[in-house]
Amino acid sequence: MADFPPPFTGVRPDQKSPEAISRPQDRGAVEGGRFATTSPMPELPEVETVRMGLAEALQGRRLTRVSINRADLRKPFPPDFARRLTNRRVQHVRRRAKYLLLDLDRGETLIMHMGMSGRFTVYGHNAPHNGKHDHVVFETDDHKRVVFTDPRRFGLMALAATGEVDSDPLFAGIGPEPLDDKFTAAGLSAALKGKRTPIKAALLDQRVVAGLGNIYVCEALFRAGISPRRLASSVAGARAGRLVPAIKSVLKEALAAGGSSLRDYAHADGELGYFQHHFRVYDREGKACPTCGKPVKRIVQSGRSTFFCPNCQR
Repeated sequence: MADFPPPFTGVRPDQKSPEAISRPQDRGAVEGGRFATTSPMPELPEVETVRMGLAEALQGRRLTRVSINRADLRKPFPPDFARRLTNRRVQHVRRRAKYLLLDLDRGETLIMHMGMSGRFTVYGHNAPHNGKHDHVVFETDDHKRVVFTDPRRFGLMALAATGEVDSDPLFAGIGPEPLDDKFTAAGLSAALKGKRTPIKAALLDQRVVAGLGNIYVCEALFRAGISPRRLASSVAGARAGRLVPAIKSVLKEALAAGGSSLRDYAHADGELGYFQHHFRVYDREGKACPTCGKPVKRIVQSGRSTFFCPNCQR
């Protein structure tokens, strides 16, 4: 598995201000007086950043109280949701693709997805009253409150037996983790065999590889010198041998920087990551390619902006 950066420092019980694992006031990489274009969903580095913050706050702790302030998010909460979580101890906080997983004692796992606007905030003492969009509150045996806020309500919370998580319909057919040793050029070549879609679309397919999104696919294709318009089947072989290391390196750099932190995603200590300042092509339409100096081009593929260098990527 990948080497992740060290965990973030959690909230001390005497802290009055929250540590936002992701929060809207920290929105955006501002460039030329405007916000950078963002992907509408969190990608792997952003979710991993949140996972580390939650692990500091929750792993090993007992949930003394759980409250929900509405009946549903994207889907209804499971039956007896709050009761099934109350007095359970969080044994592990992990991630699969873009989902956060809290393994509980007595054999259940809480599955969470942040959707488009969801964020978690950890409070110590003197936490404020719940806001309009604070839909789930977890209280722990060391007097922390972890609040899930989701204005657009595209998030998800579900429960599954821990031993059956991998076979849950939410994870059916999901591909390998890109930072896992099991994600190899040979494996990617096999997954792309016969695919007639552009390689950009194929890499966004979670059945091919888990957790990738628009930002890091653009960056990885640039590093590998592969055009986003190239047929996926033609990437098998030598090109896949360049692409897999490129994906791994771009994700590791983003993790070290705390994720791209465009708009809603931030460190557990509230500080933005800075990888967005080092994008080579993403959101750089018309600017000089860092390799050849020719303008970076933007096209639209499947309704999503794609940034690439037509000269360097073939």
